[in-house]
Amino acid sequence: MLALTQFTVILDFMVMSPLGDMLMKSMKITPDHFGIVVAAYAFSAGISGLLTAGFADKFDRKKLLIFFYGGFILGTLACGLATTYPMLVAARIITGLFGGVIGSVSMAIITDIFPLEMRGRVMGYMQMGFGASQVLGIPISLYIANHWGWESPFFMVVILAAAIMALVVFRLPSVTAHLALQQDRGVVEHLLHTVKKKNYRIAFMATALLSVGGFMMMPFGSAFAINNLHVTKEQLPLLFTFSGCMSLLVMPMIGKIADKVDKFALYSVASLYLMIVVVVYTNLAPHPLWMIILINMLMLAGILCRMVPATALISAVPEMQDRGAFMSINASLQQIAGGLAAVLSGQIVTQKDSFSPLQHYDTVGWVVVAFSMLSILLLGRVSKVIKAKTAATKATAFSA
Repeated sequence: MLALTQFTVILDFMVMSPLGDMLMKSMKITPDHFGIVVAAYAFSAGISGLLTAGFADKFDRKKLLIFFYGGFILGTLACGLATTYPMLVAARIITGLFGGVIGSVSMAIITDIFPLEMRGRVMGYMQMGFGASQVLGIPISLYIANHWGWESPFFMVVILAAAIMALVVFRLPSVTAHLALQQDRGVVEHLLHTVKKKNYRIAFMATALLSVGGFMMMPFGSAFAINNLHVTKEQLPLLFTFSGCMSLLVMPMIGKIADKVDKFALYSVASLYLMIVVVVYTNLAPHPLWMIILINMLMLAGILCRMVPATALISAVPEMQDRGAFMSINASLQQIAGGLAAVLSGQIVTQKDSFSPLQHYDTVGWVVVAFSMLSILLLGRVSKVIKAKTAATKATAFSA
């Protein structure tokens, strides 16, 4: 059920990339304005997460999920009804206020239920929502958008999410074990208590750096494919379908590997591989469709291969009584950093007119490489924190 909620939230966010070229042409907006549309969701999601963090551990996690998922559905409906650029920005802000918190609530539920030794596989399964959105959601969204306009994918998400909401309400059990561990702190005090912990701050920074790469490249994915690589609108769904199939194959496999090997080592290798593929892709010229699909699949594999071990590592940092607040703050910083990255990308990328090739997309690739190198250093510190925490727990258990 959590994977299904993730599917709709990810689809709502990810569909902005393939609809990017269509939206820019339809509303006659420039790349920097489209970057603001993408960033509006990210910034509002980040602010919402910070506001939620203080009371995220004080309620049944199921009730929090239902509240924010309901708001997400209304925000997505507003996106489909938007007729002007300001209305679309406002609708994305509303969607972000609610949708941006759903991932952190789901992560808190998972971390409460599953031990670290199983979490790689669980994260791999959860992240399949990312692959499913590309295999099923994005191609279908593009198909109906080509026939009924860019608004139609948002209406499709609303219908799916309403059905999933009913499933969550009636089938998901309450998650309340964390309530027994709560101390009598106020909302602001609990937020500050979480932020003050040094190990938590290291994890927050690692997450922020990790998110920058994806956010920088994502907004202009379809515009680059269409205007620079000469992929047609009819071929675009095929590009996302093959990438999504790669996601469905890689996610569970990487999840199992992450539970058997050192998670940081796996992340480091995947990041180095990703840097190479990103530079190749962002400097790509028009090629046969099969070659563009192959390189795109290889790039996505690198993104996914570092996403699973990184998420599993960071989820092990907080204590149970802090998990809701930690996950909310973590998701907030991720979204805010991603929003800044989308704005930065919009300032780097230029386009003479709606049908011209994008310029300076290769510069975006090099910036992604730089942030990826920094993320390796930060996640290395997170790995050391977790190993020290695990050793201390074992020593306490042994002495007892």
